[in-house]
Amino acid sequence: GASNVAQAGGLACLDDAGLKEIRTLIDYYMENASLLRETMQVLGFTVYGGTDAPYVWVHFEGRNSWDVFTEIMEKTGVVTIPGAGFGPGGTEFVRLSAFAPREQCKAAMERMKKAYGSS
Repeated sequence: GASNVAQAGGLACLDDAGLKEIRTLIDYYMENASLLRETMQVLGFTVYGGTDAPYVWVHFEGRNSWDVFTEIMEKTGVVTIPGAGFGPGGTEFVRLSAFAPREQCKAAMERMKKAYGSS
């Protein structure tokens, strides 16, 4: 079974302070997801997700997700996840994760704006 320490940690998550901390973390990462989603939409991409989970799927119509992954990495240094790894339906998508410090998300989106903006 689970150790006493693990059980105590699990119980701590369920008291009022633990639930408040969980909510704070969820809100933080969902705000990051909103930043990712909104930036990619402004850049003209079709996006999915980022509203109920901290992941944003960006559609690159007619493009291979591995090629897009490489292009984004080379142009911006931003690491994405090729959608092909999630099955055949993901071949034209890359996934962005909001699990990063806010400043890193902001910096990544600024680099995406420079690389993919129309200016």
